[in-house]
Amino acid sequence: MDAINLEQKLASFTGFFQPRVVTQFNGHDVMVAKTKGEFIWHKHDDTDDFFLVLKGRLVIHLRDGSVTLGPGEMYIVPKGVEHKPVADEETHILLIEPTGTPNTGNAATAQPRRVI
Repeated sequence: MDAINLEQKLASFTGFFQPRVVTQFNGHDVMVAKTKGEFIWHKHDDTDDFFLVLKGRLVIHLRDGSVTLGPGEMYIVPKGVEHKPVADEETHILLIEPTGTPNTGNAATAQPRRVI
């Protein structure tokens, strides 16, 4: 059993908005992702969406406002709430979702599941 080094995991890939699973617990994927630019408006009908910023700054736009997160800050978008993550600079985030949850809320448009 080894500790999981999130910086090393993040250094192993370059794509933005392409979450990578680093481990699992209790039926959930723990993922890291790099973000830069705008993601699409989307929602998750059956799950909340957990965001923890590790590096950089992430703005989560909601239809009725926005939340700005810096390193060490987290926000949970309630299930069914439309949101759009935006990062002006490269930002590193940690995500926790039930295993198999599509990152866009729609399996047809989601990124493939990648394990590192």
